[in-house]
Amino acid sequence: MKNVLDPSQNRVVIIGGGPGGYEAALVAARSGADVMLIEKNRTGGSAVLTDVVPSKSLIATAEVMVEFTESSQLGLRVGEGEADLDGQVWVDLEAMNRRIMKLANAQASDIHDSLVSEGVKVITGAGRLTSASEVHVTETNGTEYELTADTVLIAVGAHPRELQSAMPDGERILSWTQLYDLKELPEHLVVVGSGVTGAEFASAYNALGSEVTLVSSRDRVLPGQDEDAAEVIESAFRRRGMNVLSRSRADSVTRTEDGVEVVLADGRKVRASHCLMAVGSIPNTADLGLEAAGVHLEDSGHIIVDGVSRTSVPGIYAAGDCTSVFPLASVAAMQGRIAMWHALGDAVAPLKLRNVASNVFTAPEIATVGFTQADLATAGHDVEWSMVSLATNPRAKMQGNEEGFIKVFARRGSGSVLGGVVVGPKASELITPIALAVENRLTVDQLSSTFMVYPSVSGSLSEATRRLHHRREFRE
Repeated sequence: MKNVLDPSQNRVVIIGGGPGGYEAALVAARSGADVMLIEKNRTGGSAVLTDVVPSKSLIATAEVMVEFTESSQLGLRVGEGEADLDGQVWVDLEAMNRRIMKLANAQASDIHDSLVSEGVKVITGAGRLTSASEVHVTETNGTEYELTADTVLIAVGAHPRELQSAMPDGERILSWTQLYDLKELPEHLVVVGSGVTGAEFASAYNALGSEVTLVSSRDRVLPGQDEDAAEVIESAFRRRGMNVLSRSRADSVTRTEDGVEVVLADGRKVRASHCLMAVGSIPNTADLGLEAAGVHLEDSGHIIVDGVSRTSVPGIYAAGDCTSVFPLASVAAMQGRIAMWHALGDAVAPLKLRNVASNVFTAPEIATVGFTQADLATAGHDVEWSMVSLATNPRAKMQGNEEGFIKVFARRGSGSVLGGVVVGPKASELITPIALAVENRLTVDQLSSTFMVYPSVSGSLSEATRRLHHRREFRE
């Protein structure tokens, strides 16, 4: 049931229809506000159309390929007699990409229908602030007009960063938004950038059958992740034949007659059929009238917000990748919800970044929440941790998935769970009990005394928490 408000006193204008925008619109509409959402393309934004939904759909196909190619240890064979599995399974990239875009378009339609059913007015076009309470709208058909708002939410997202020396052309030099136009699997793909996006696509295309070279400017892949986790991933990459070039920086990428040439800072050259540039993103905050309205930005162009998504201007909120908060769809959605709850007078708690669970969709996956290994440097002796390898887990052995581990951090003395890391297949699902423990301040003893299915990979979580138990003397 909606909380009935006076719509004339609660006009909400949202610029951007990604997770931050459409989730905010749903909250506001269900609270009884008069909501208008402005989106240039389709609802769902880049998260649905060119980023999260397409990339994770591609990765889902790659996961199946990994299971096929590594199933020989389970006794499975494809072909006659003792024929090797390699070469028996291949990907029809054009068909795969058609399916991916069909899924993305279906999701965008579902979001649009959900918004309309809740009474949100969806406007196809661009919005620009002319004051703290006015938005100039230019629809795609050329119609222009002004909207007055009590509350404005900016949720315009970000786009791939481009280098002048390696400009994407959509054919051989690609951004991650252009991969789904490919008709054939790249023979040799160079991925420049070893952060989350680069690592995920390198892992996926390696699994699909491309030769992959990953160019990393740092000592290891995934420099922002848990060191033990990154070590497992890099080892898996190399075991599967990926060429990982650590401490290497790409100076330029140019087209050749039949592919690309990547020139590294030390003069080395890598020739390949295609190159994917994964060197970060830039917020879409230009030409929105933010500065004129008094909204403070970081030097990077990101909008500065507080824990309830407020900007420096009363009545103007922001959410998603255009802000200086974690660039995750789940965070964008929560920022949008919190913004509307706060703007419309509902009870709300500030966003707690320490409790955000995130996942890297490589093979195996890396999932994290809360306290990290890097935090130990400042935590002193107040924190203890344990790590259990999946190589000792019976269910993981049965499935042939022994790469990875479960790591738990807890406060010494009280045993409160502070965070954890899961590396393994479906780590994105296995992190949930640790995230629940962090959010609800559960202890390692409460987790370890919870019955786990046997055999299950989650049994290693129980083992990790049991190792952190401290004997307590019974007192009458």
